[in-house]
Amino acid sequence: MKSFVMTDTNARTDSHHASPGITLLSVQVGRPRKVRWRGQSVSTGIYKDPVAGRVMLHRFNLDGDQQADLTVHGGPDKAVYVYPSEHYPVWQAELPDVQLPYGAFGENFTTKGLDESSVHLGDQFRIGDAIVEVTQPRMPCYKLAIRFNRPDMPKRFHASGRCGFYLAVLREGEVGVGDVWERIARKDHGISVIESYRLLTDYASRKRG
Repeated sequence: MKSFVMTDTNARTDSHHASPGITLLSVQVGRPRKVRWRGQSVSTGIYKDPVAGRVMLHRFNLDGDQQADLTVHGGPDKAVYVYPSEHYPVWQAELPDVQLPYGAFGENFTTKGLDESSVHLGDQFRIGDAIVEVTQPRMPCYKLAIRFNRPDMPKRFHASGRCGFYLAVLREGEVGVGDVWERIARKDHGISVIESYRLLTDYASRKRG
């Protein structure tokens, strides 16, 4: 498979080296499936299963992964959804009767050692053989209600601020569990994922109001 590299002149090279504290704990993929929700048949790609071994990360998705509604999911700016593992114990305390395996929130990558406050839009990471860039936070939708069978789940997700974030693929390559994330560039004047999330949701609230 021929790889490619996209460059950004606004990003500066980062002197940081790989940190053993920032790692890929789990990789999940899944194909869209039909489910019943409120009396209707709905196609969703939120259900993900763990992958054993290494998997190829392409420009639009991982091998074996596919999004259902390409108007709001997928594409070059949303090739991979990342969710910090640190959020899982908090969710488990809030939802004690719900099973929460990695991938429960529809993420492709479950990580250790980074979160929405420490990661900035435009940050570039080397993961395994691939290079990726953080593009935007994940905005909650009704598919979370389907996944958890809880109509209140999108509101809970929004109120928590535990949104996760999307990646664009700058260089295709194989990735796998245990890969260390090395931040190789950070854009000048970038904002954190959580700051971006708050700005976007505040704007949406004002627009509705």
